Amino acid sequence: MRHAGSAADDWPQREVIPGGNGLLQAHASVPAATAPREAPALPGASSRVSTPLPAPAPGPAPAPAPASAPKPASPPERRRSRLYVIDALRLGAALLVALHHYAGTFRVDRPDNTIWGRPVSDIMPGVFRIAAYGWIGVEIFFVISGFVICMSCWDRRPRDFFVSRVIRLYPAYWFGVVFTTVVLTAYPVVWGRPNTREAFFNLSMLQSGSHVRNVDGVYWTLWSELRFYLVFLAVVATGLTYRKVVIFCCTWGALAAIAPVAGLPALSLLADPDSTWYFIAGLALYLMHRFGQDLLLWGILGLSWLMAQNELARRIEHVEHVSGWRGALLIYTLFLAFMAAVALGFTDRVQWKWLVTAGSLTYPFYLLHYAAGTTAIHYLHDRVDARLLIAGLIAASLLLSYFVHRFFERPVSRFLKRGLTKAFDQLGAPSR
Repeated sequence: MRHAGSAADDWPQREVIPGGNGLLQAHASVPAATAPREAPALPGASSRVSTPLPAPAPGPAPAPAPASAPKPASPPERRRSRLYVIDALRLGAALLVALHHYAGTFRVDRPDNTIWGRPVSDIMPGVFRIAAYGWIGVEIFFVISGFVICMSCWDRRPRDFFVSRVIRLYPAYWFGVVFTTVVLTAYPVVWGRPNTREAFFNLSMLQSGSHVRNVDGVYWTLWSELRFYLVFLAVVATGLTYRKVVIFCCTWGALAAIAPVAGLPALSLLADPDSTWYFIAGLALYLMHRFGQDLLLWGILGLSWLMAQNELARRIEHVEHVSGWRGALLIYTLFLAFMAAVALGFTDRVQWKWLVTAGSLTYPFYLLHYAAGTTAIHYLHDRVDARLLIAGLIAASLLLSYFVHRFFERPVSRFLKRGLTKAFDQLGAPSR
């Protein structure tokens, strides 16, 4: 054994003796540090004469330590320019939803409805058949939201994520609540006059969680968006990586799958089985865009498609009542295929900068078009051709959305960003 602190703390070494026939083992009792050593006396030679032994030949160099196995890492990232096609898809989805609300819902196809006065399928049968599928624009919104949120949050702190969501959601929404409340208060014939208390509560965007009526029916989607932001914030707080987002998709999807049978309201609230799989599809598509395709991401996307097709059927059966499952599934499948092409770079050549402005109109347009637009149809449908009326309302809503974005949303967003950033700085919010 080795003894700590001993002069003979080195292990015995082997020495080569010139003229010898090999290697001579040094005795373990001889200190390895003794020098010089004397050669054994030769016959006839004086024992007082000694020749120092040559220095021991160096032993073989130790084999390099095997490199530790590399830790699993994210696939290499692929840098790409701005995806202008996403802006076009967002606007297209908003236009689909507006067309559906004006000319394709079950409400507007009922006899003696307060919007058109008679079934819209009698007025515009061709337009109705197309508009009946426009509701799927909401599902398209959810997929795009998963893609864009993951993209915008990469390498950002939780405080940045919070600030970006507040300035993106609230300014245009506040304008929409006030605008719609004023319109419906002045012209309550279609939707009724909003309750003042409910209108104030709507400014929080939390009315669905408190069972308070939405001032405008389209606000229901914002509750799904807020829940997605809440659960995804847990991943943003730890720093987004390929592995973490994949684990999040699998975990959140599993919770959404068991939520309907678990009987736990809190689980259903966070898992949100009605929209979870659309957001997951968007997350998987963004990982394809950033890191390239692989079998795992295709598997997540495929599973989201399987779950979504069942959700589409439930929505048609319980809410829409005006379209078919096969047609809805075909539209959604074609959209996912196109999104996959976008994620893999097949549309990178589309660099039309005006699409950025078009995309910026999507959110205010979505918030403003429904209640006010259907109220306008009630008063104008007997005076204007139905198709021209719908086209004119969409154009007017887009124009109003531009002014809201340019003169209200952007200034208020800048003000909120400065104020919230300063507040977080004063709190000394730690970096992740």
